[in-house]
Amino acid sequence: MGKVLLAAALATLLTCAAAPTALAGPMQTMKADADGLVVFTMPSGNIGCTYVPEGGTSVYEPADGGPELICERVEPVYVAVRIGRDGRPQRTDNPDEQGCCSLDQKFAYGRRWSEGPFACKSEKSGLTCTSARGHGFSMSRAAIRTW
Repeated sequence: MGKVLLAAALATLLTCAAAPTALAGPMQTMKADADGLVVFTMPSGNIGCTYVPEGGTSVYEPADGGPELICERVEPVYVAVRIGRDGRPQRTDNPDEQGCCSLDQKFAYGRRWSEGPFACKSEKSGLTCTSARGHGFSMSRAAIRTW
């Protein structure tokens, strides 16, 4: 009986831990430039992301060779979160380079986007992105969380 309860508790815990990666909603397609770089912004204009494909671009190559997803939040404090090949997010508070946010492509609320090993969902409450390895982050004006 104890083993059954332990197994049920473990299954519940794993389901809850995996919940941030369950991104539902209609898919949104984003246009890439000639190098495969995809840049998009949340409708609020406060969060923007750049996807760099494997191998990088003609002007930038990620340290691990890519692919890479970098998302930046402008307010209330500038923060960047980067996910590389291994999928573990790296947070940088007040980075030296602060170029967010392009206004060309808006990531509509309620939509999903996916490229390479990354998937993101746009909601009025913020942005959630995950990697194929189960790592990810959520970003909003109120908070930034990584896992």
